[in-house]
Amino acid sequence: MNISKSRLYTSYGLQGIISIMFLLGATNNLLQTESAVKAATDFGYPAESVMYLGIILLISTVLFAYPKTTFLGALFITAWLGGAVATHIIHKDTPGMIFAPVIFGILVWFSIWLRDEQLQGIFPMKK
Repeated sequence: MNISKSRLYTSYGLQGIISIMFLLGATNNLLQTESAVKAATDFGYPAESVMYLGIILLISTVLFAYPKTTFLGALFITAWLGGAVATHIIHKDTPGMIFAPVIFGILVWFSIWLRDEQLQGIFPMKK
C-alpha cells in the first residue's frame, strides 16, 4: 500500500506536536519548576521524584520522536499515560482529567498508524 504525502505529513506533524508537548513536560520536571513540583506533590508524589519523572518522560519522548525507535517510545509513553490515568482515578478527579491521558495515548498511536502498514493491518479502517 502506498501512503499519500498528505497522510505522511499529517502523521509526522502530529507526532511532532505530541513530542513537543511531552518535551515541555519533561523539561519542567528536569528543571524542577515550581509548577512541576507542586503538581507532583499535589498528586502525592514526593518532590524528590520530579527529576526522575522528567528523565523517564524525556527518554520516552526522544525514543518516540526518533523514527527507528518510535514504537518503543510509544509503548513507554503509553505506560506513562496509564500511570497518569491511575493517578487521576485515585484522586477522584473529573472525567475530563481522567480521559485526557487516554486521548493523548490514542493520538500517539494514531500518529504512527497513519503511516505504518503493519499497524494498519492490526487496526484496519473500512472505506
